[in-house]
Amino acid sequence: MTVQTRFGGPERSPGFLLWRVTLAWQRAMRAALAPHDLTHVQFVLLATGWWLGRHEPPTQQTLAERAGTDTMMTSQVIRKLAERGLVTRQEDPADARAKRITVTSAGLKVLKSALADVEQVDVEFFARLGRRTDGFVDGLASLVD
Repeated sequence: MTVQTRFGGPERSPGFLLWRVTLAWQRAMRAALAPHDLTHVQFVLLATGWWLGRHEPPTQQTLAERAGTDTMMTSQVIRKLAERGLVTRQEDPADARAKRITVTSAGLKVLKSALADVEQVDVEFFARLGRRTDGFVDGLASLVD
């Protein structure tokens, strides 16, 4: 039995290459976030909560939608961040079932230092793309729902 592939091999398979790049990037992110005692998903939800909260505190549901995370997992992660004093969860006055998320001053302090490290990792990790970086980012953005 012969297996056929439309690609010349793994080095030409976009899915396989994306997998390899993602693993390498995640390793770099874990290393950058370890000194801040944050997982990557904690960082993403903290940063997204801050970004959305510049206008009004987002609901947990909105936070999950914008971050692209599962709502149940988001709830668990936000609960952990709240236990650490990095965010608060308050009932939405318009809907008692919904929770509004606010990044605390302690959360902002952690986010400020973590964001600098995360952005530095991105700069270094994607530096090999050179002038193609903007096109790469545009291509990634076109693949996001």
